Amino acid sequence: MDAIPRHILWSKDQIDLTDEWQRRWYIRQVLMYGRAEDVASLDWDEVERLLPELDLPPLLHQLWESYFHARKRTDSTRYSEQDTERVSD
Repeated sequence: MDAIPRHILWSKDQIDLTDEWQRRWYIRQVLMYGRAEDVASLDWDEVERLLPELDLPPLLHQLWESYFHARKRTDSTRYSEQDTERVSD
């Protein structure tokens, strides 16, 4: 059981993050109500994988979809630049 900040979980003192349903619920709460440090503590790959199941408000869902799309573009550009640097060495 994990202790969760009150601004995210106000109805209980603890939550079992090993339970899939509770973990999904926790991630949704963090994305909706968390502070920057709460959001930064999430596993980005897990958030991206679970995003379709989180039932976020449409604008918030769209924000995160856009973020992950841009992240993929940035990552692929970064890898392309590294490949180009290796070839030119």
